[in-house]
Amino acid sequence: MYGVSGTGSVVGEEWGARAARSRALAVLRVRGRALGLAVLPTAVAVVLYAGGVTDHFTGAAWDAARWVVTVLAVLVLLAATAVALVVARARPAATPTVELAETSAPDLYRLVRDLADRLGVPPPAAIALTPDCDSWLEDRTHRAHRLHRTTGGDGAPVLVIGSPFLWWMRVGELRAVLAPVVAGTGPAAHPDIAAARRFIRGLDAAVAVPRDSRLDPLRRLGAHGVGQVARVLLHACRGHAAEMERGVAAAGSERAQAVDYGVRIVAQEQVGLAYAGWDRLLTRVALPAWRMGRWPAKLDAGVVSALTELSRRDRLAESFSSRLGERPACDLLEEPGAVDEATSLLAARLFHGGPAEPGPDWAPVEWSQYPEEVVDRKWRTDAARLHQVLDGLGVAAASGDRAADAAGPTLTQVMAHLTTPSPTGPDPVGSDDGHDTEHDDTHDAAHDDTHDAEPGAVHEDTHEDTHDAAHDDEDDQPGNPAADALAGALSALLAREEAAREARVVAAAETARSAEKSRKPARTAEKGRTATPHVAVSGPDGPLPLFPLQPPRTGRDLLADHVTAMVCCAAVDTAEATPGLDWLDGPALLVGGERAADLGPRVLALVEDGDPEPLRAWLTLTGVRPEKPVRLV
Repeated sequence: MYGVSGTGSVVGEEWGARAARSRALAVLRVRGRALGLAVLPTAVAVVLYAGGVTDHFTGAAWDAARWVVTVLAVLVLLAATAVALVVARARPAATPTVELAETSAPDLYRLVRDLADRLGVPPPAAIALTPDCDSWLEDRTHRAHRLHRTTGGDGAPVLVIGSPFLWWMRVGELRAVLAPVVAGTGPAAHPDIAAARRFIRGLDAAVAVPRDSRLDPLRRLGAHGVGQVARVLLHACRGHAAEMERGVAAAGSERAQAVDYGVRIVAQEQVGLAYAGWDRLLTRVALPAWRMGRWPAKLDAGVVSALTELSRRDRLAESFSSRLGERPACDLLEEPGAVDEATSLLAARLFHGGPAEPGPDWAPVEWSQYPEEVVDRKWRTDAARLHQVLDGLGVAAASGDRAADAAGPTLTQVMAHLTTPSPTGPDPVGSDDGHDTEHDDTHDAAHDDTHDAEPGAVHEDTHEDTHDAAHDDEDDQPGNPAADALAGALSALLAREEAAREARVVAAAETARSAEKSRKPARTAEKGRTATPHVAVSGPDGPLPLFPLQPPRTGRDLLADHVTAMVCCAAVDTAEATPGLDWLDGPALLVGGERAADLGPRVLALVEDGDPEPLRAWLTLTGVRPEKPVRLV
C-alpha cells in the first residue's frame, strides 16, 4: 500500500514537472518565432546580396530590391533591438513585502532549509513577509530588485510568507503549509522554466512602461509601440504560461505529500480561519484607526485575539485550547514585535494608502490605547462633522433654541431634525369639519354618477386603481427627506476631506522620494560600514492603496455612522459609558461593562424612517440625557 502511494506520488510529480517543461518550451518557441520574424528581412537581404555577388541576381530591378529590403531590415532590426532592450531592462512588478534578514530569523531560515533538504529541492534565496493570508515564491533576480534586497541569494526565488500565519499557526502547522510552496523551487531551478518565466515577466513589465510619468512625449510614443508588441507576445504565451504554472504547482504538491501530510490537512483549516479573522481585523478594527491617522502597531498579534474571540463565539474554544499551548511560529523570529510593527505599517500602506513612515499625523497606536486614541476620538470627530453640516444647512438657526445653541451641540438637535411628522396623527385643521364633509360629498357624488352609468363593478375597479396609484406615489417618495439632504451634504464634506488627505499623501510621497534620491550617494558610500537592518520594505512605488478594503459607502450609511457616533458621545458624557474595542466588530460602546449591541437598528429607524421612539426608549433605559451638550473634537 505504501509502495503504491509512493509510486503514484513520484509519477504525479514527474508528470507535473514534465508538463511544466513542455509548456516552458512552448513559451520559448514563441520567443524564437518573434526573433526569427525580426531577422527575416535581414536574411532576405543577405540572400539578395549573395545573389548579386555570384551574378545570379543582376539588373536594375534586383538592385532596387536589395536597397528596399536593406532599409526594411535595418528598420526591423532597430525596432526589435528596442523591444528587446525594453523587455530586458523593464522592472517587473514586485509584491511589497517586509524582508527578513537571516540574522533576524535564524530559526525560520533553518526550518525552511531543513524543509528544502527533506524535499530534495534548492532552498529559497531569502524570506519575506506580506500582510496577507497567503504564501508563494517570487522571482526577484532582476537587477532592479537586487538593489533593494537586504539578503543575499544565488538566483533562487524568494519565499513570501503571510505574516498572520506566523502569529496564529504553530511551528508544525507552518512547516506543513510551507511544504508545497518550498517544493516549487525544484521546478523553478530548471533552465527552461526559469527562462520562460523571465520572458513572461519582462513582457508584463514592458506593457506597463508607457504609464511611466518620467517619459517625455517622444519616448512615450515609442513606449506605446513597444507595449503593443509586448501585448501581442503575451497573448500568444498566455495559455502556455498558465499551464506551465499549473504543472509547477502540481509537481510541488505531489512532492510535498511526503512531508507532514497529516498535519497539512489540519493546517489548511487554520489557513481558512486565519483569513476570516484577518479580514475582520482589517475592515472592522484597523480601518477606523487608519482613517483617524493612527495605525495599529501590532496587527499580527491582534489577529490572535480576533481568532480567539471568533472561536469563543462559535464555541470552538475547547478544540483550540490544546493547539494554543504549543509553540507559536512567531517564536522563530528574534524580534517579533519589530517585525509585527513593520508588517502593520505595510498593511496600512497597501490597504489604506498611508505614508511610508510614521509622522505627527501618522502615529502608531497600541491596542491598550485603542479605545481612547481611536474609538473616542473617532466618535467625537464624526459628531463634530455632523454638527458642522447641520450648521451649514442652517438647522441650528432655524430651531430657535438659543439657550441650547449657546450651551453646545446636543443629541436632541439631531433627533429633532431627522424626525418626520407621524402620518397617523390628528389633523391640525380638524378632521370633523370641511375636509371629511367635502370628501364624503365628493365620494357620494362619484358613487351616484358611477351607479347611474354602470353597475357597481365599475366603481370598485376605479376605486382600486386610485388606491394602487396612491400607494405607488407613496413608494416613490423618500422615507426621510431631511435625512437625504443631510446625507448628501455629509458625503460632499467627506469627499473634500478625502481629496485633501490624498493631496497631502502625494506631497509627502514626492518629498520622501526626493529625499531618498539625495541620500542615495551617501548611503552607497557608507554601505560597507553600516549594519544591515533586520527588516526593510520593498516593492513598487506606485500610487497606494493598491488593495482598498471597502467600496464607497452610501450617504445613508455615512449618516447612520455619524448619528451613532453622536449617540455614543452623549452616552459617554452623560451615562458613564466607556469606549471599547471588539476584536471582530471594531469600536464598541460599553454600558455597565457590556457591549451595547442593540443600538444600530434604533439609529436606522431614525435615519431611514424618521422614527425617534426606538432610540428615545433606549436612551431612557440606559440613562443617557440627549438634551445635555456633548464634548466634540
